[in-house]
Amino acid sequence: MKIAFFTETFLPKVDGIVTRLTKTVQHLVAAGDEVTVFCPEGCPSEFMGAKVVGVPAMPLPLYPELKLGLPGPAVSDALEGFQPDLVHVVNPAVLGLGGIWLAKTNNIPLIASYHTHLPKYLEHYGMGMLEPLLWELLKAAHNQAVLNLCTSTAMVKELSDKGIQHTALWQRGVDTEIFRPELRSDQMRQRLLGNFSDEGPLLIYVGRLSAEKQIERIKPVLDALPQARLALVGDGPHRQQLEKTFENTATNFVGYLSGEELASAYASGDAFLFPSSTETLGLVLLEAMAAGCPVIGANRGGIPDIISDGENGCLFDPDGVNQGSDSLINATKRLLQNDLEHQSMRNAARKEAEQWGWAGATAQLREYYKQVLKAESLKIAA
Repeated sequence: MKIAFFTETFLPKVDGIVTRLTKTVQHLVAAGDEVTVFCPEGCPSEFMGAKVVGVPAMPLPLYPELKLGLPGPAVSDALEGFQPDLVHVVNPAVLGLGGIWLAKTNNIPLIASYHTHLPKYLEHYGMGMLEPLLWELLKAAHNQAVLNLCTSTAMVKELSDKGIQHTALWQRGVDTEIFRPELRSDQMRQRLLGNFSDEGPLLIYVGRLSAEKQIERIKPVLDALPQARLALVGDGPHRQQLEKTFENTATNFVGYLSGEELASAYASGDAFLFPSSTETLGLVLLEAMAAGCPVIGANRGGIPDIISDGENGCLFDPDGVNQGSDSLINATKRLLQNDLEHQSMRNAARKEAEQWGWAGATAQLREYYKQVLKAESLKIAA
């Protein structure tokens, strides 16, 4: 098959969407498919055997790390030269809308996928009143596709409830060879602790430091557990505000880590706290679990698909007392209170992650592609 991806999010950016796309491209090419990726400029010209076409882009004002690609004639020419069997638009925005238009005008079967819960982000940027309008725009874009893929059962239901048609689940995936418990190390633990002593549990967060991640919810946990230490791994526009929020607490801002260092960071923590309630899946949770670190996440969005409460981690109610902080405190205490149960959760977390390799997720995606192409060929024949 020949597949053209249109995405506003790709290398050199680092996030869960980029991880899913790069792993997907790698496995598609390994299966013998030809792939071209259209994404904002600044990208490499080739990735794992796939051609990558950079498109002029401008940063989104409220979210400068996200660049909106502005498709021009060169994109149309490159697509025409590639002659794909289908177009897959990831998170339709400006470049994605260009992909939709090009697919429609060239009669190429169109698939879309939903990865970022943008309507729920708006309230964290003081624009909650625009949520209904954004849903209408998303519905108009996604309903151009013959199939809309979501990364959790909760998102399949929510998009269907909002009027987006032809939804299906694209199963989760994680690299269990990179992320593994054996990488736990005293040296990495000391790096995560920074200047703080190793007197209590080491809590970690990995991800973008931005408003919608609701990282402030962790501060009351530190107040309730004075021996606990917190390592925030990642960076983002909210870092300065978070440094003020966590001032005079045992919090270390580690910055970005990648590869084996990141895997070692996950494995060296005692609990992974993920306070966000806006996640369509939460890939970092799976990475932490693969590294044998039990996780605590919100009972919202795609997270309950991953966490079995009390078995491989704990869920908290993000709408509970004090904006969910009381529930997060209780979940953290529950996870840490018993050494035997804590070790059992570590083992169960790894076991859960082992079920979800990227090869399986991409094999499922290829079956979706084949079904769409078969259905479209039957339409033409009729």
